[in-house]
Amino acid sequence: MSLVTLLPFIVLIGAMFLMTRSAKKKQQAAAQMRNDMQPGTGVRTIGGMYATVKEIQDDTVLLEVAPGVHAVYAKNAIGAVLDDAEYNRIVHGDDELEGEGTVVPDDASSLTAGESSDDDVAKIDLGKKAEGDDAPKDTEAKGAEVKDAKADGEGDAK
Repeated sequence: MSLVTLLPFIVLIGAMFLMTRSAKKKQQAAAQMRNDMQPGTGVRTIGGMYATVKEIQDDTVLLEVAPGVHAVYAKNAIGAVLDDAEYNRIVHGDDELEGEGTVVPDDASSLTAGESSDDDVAKIDLGKKAEGDDAPKDTEAKGAEVKDAKADGEGDAK
């Protein structure tokens, strides 16, 4: 067998090795993060629940999900360990982030602040017109002709 024949298999094995190596690194980083947890740290579970760590065992963690409400979770269920500022911002609604300079408005009023709505935009009347105003005079005469033609049997004949 020649080297050209074995080259696709070698490339495939190399790609599989690189993919498993990166996945193993991610697993080790997640395990290290879970091992570095301390009581009092804010965490987010893989289900999206935010809680505070109370006790850490070998494979389990006691979390305080609300004041006085405790739950036991597996260590593998911890998705992220949050720093204090981020945890307080998410859970307690603290709006202040250090280094945050941009302010996002709650509504779209800032998008139309510079526009003048009086003269620039033509106003469209969406109100319902009176019955006498909606049909022009010509269509009333045509409507009478159509009624006469139907009476004679000429209209809608196939």
